Amino acid sequence: MIDIATAYNRYRFLGNEFLTWIWFCIENNPALIQQCDPDLVSLDVGNRMVLENRLSNGIETISIKGDAAGLEEALLSLKKGAMVTEMSLIYKSGVTQWFFGLKGESLGFSGLKLPETKTLETEAEWEGLVLEKIYLYEKIFEFIQNLFRVFIKLRLSDHWGQDTLVGMKKWLQTT
Repeated sequence: MIDIATAYNRYRFLGNEFLTWIWFCIENNPALIQQCDPDLVSLDVGNRMVLENRLSNGIETISIKGDAAGLEEALLSLKKGAMVTEMSLIYKSGVTQWFFGLKGESLGFSGLKLPETKTLETEAEWEGLVLEKIYLYEKIFEFIQNLFRVFIKLRLSDHWGQDTLVGMKKWLQTT
């Protein structure tokens, strides 16, 4: 059995690959993302992204934030071998949307902003409001879990090297 620290260090790249793959799919294959939620309207890159490039002489970190920030520098970093380590996303399902950050190393959420809910008018509505909040949390967690499941199945298949990596390289060359 692998020691937990060894396993963590050996497979910590997977979360960063996952985030990089999400960005690729948003730009090139939204139908693959759509499989994870039939109610999905869109998944978009938000206003913050952090990339890391492990070089022989250290780690280069690139942070991009702001509503008007372009992703050209991030694409250039990917071309140089960087991976996305943190990314903010906007998930729209039906008429509601969630804003959140996702960290590659732990697949932990940050800054999760749920869709607006009704205001509490009477004490009797408390339970319904709590259940609605629970549903909204479960919906986004389940979506990311399903998306990660699709990624892992693809990552372990022959299609990863033959199709996905080739497609990602073409995407980087043409942008």
